[in-house]
Amino acid sequence: MSEIVEGEKAPEFSLPASTGGEISLSQFKGKSHVVLYFYPKDMTPGCTKEACDFRDVKAQFEKVGAVILGVSTDDLRSHGKFTANYSLNFPLLSDADKKVTTEYGVYKDKSLYGRLGMGTERTTFVIDKEGVVRKVYHKVKVEKHAEAVLEFIRSLG
Repeated sequence: MSEIVEGEKAPEFSLPASTGGEISLSQFKGKSHVVLYFYPKDMTPGCTKEACDFRDVKAQFEKVGAVILGVSTDDLRSHGKFTANYSLNFPLLSDADKKVTTEYGVYKDKSLYGRLGMGTERTTFVIDKEGVVRKVYHKVKVEKHAEAVLEFIRSLG
């Protein structure tokens, strides 16, 4: 899949959620902006910081009509532990078969400590109420990221 760019329709998906059942992008159409953030691994330092930052400002996202969805290739058991350990208050979606991470173009060749391999590149998509990608944050630096996304959504009005 080619890289998803701002202004195009976000690919539809349906994934198992840590909150039970499945969550689809289409269920938010006409209702909410969606912050769809892809992260590499549950309970790793950067991913924990990112999740906790989103957790801490979730109420402010709700005030601007946005939902937060975290996606990784971890299974639901791992998501359950991550959610419980850090009192996460939004769904984590399991893309164990890497279909959605691949479709969104975030499952890539990566280098970690000098070793090459495939993995999820930390990326956030802001999708508007009509399902259009309004902003893409590539290679996210965790520090102040949640606040920057919130400010961007506020600017959408």
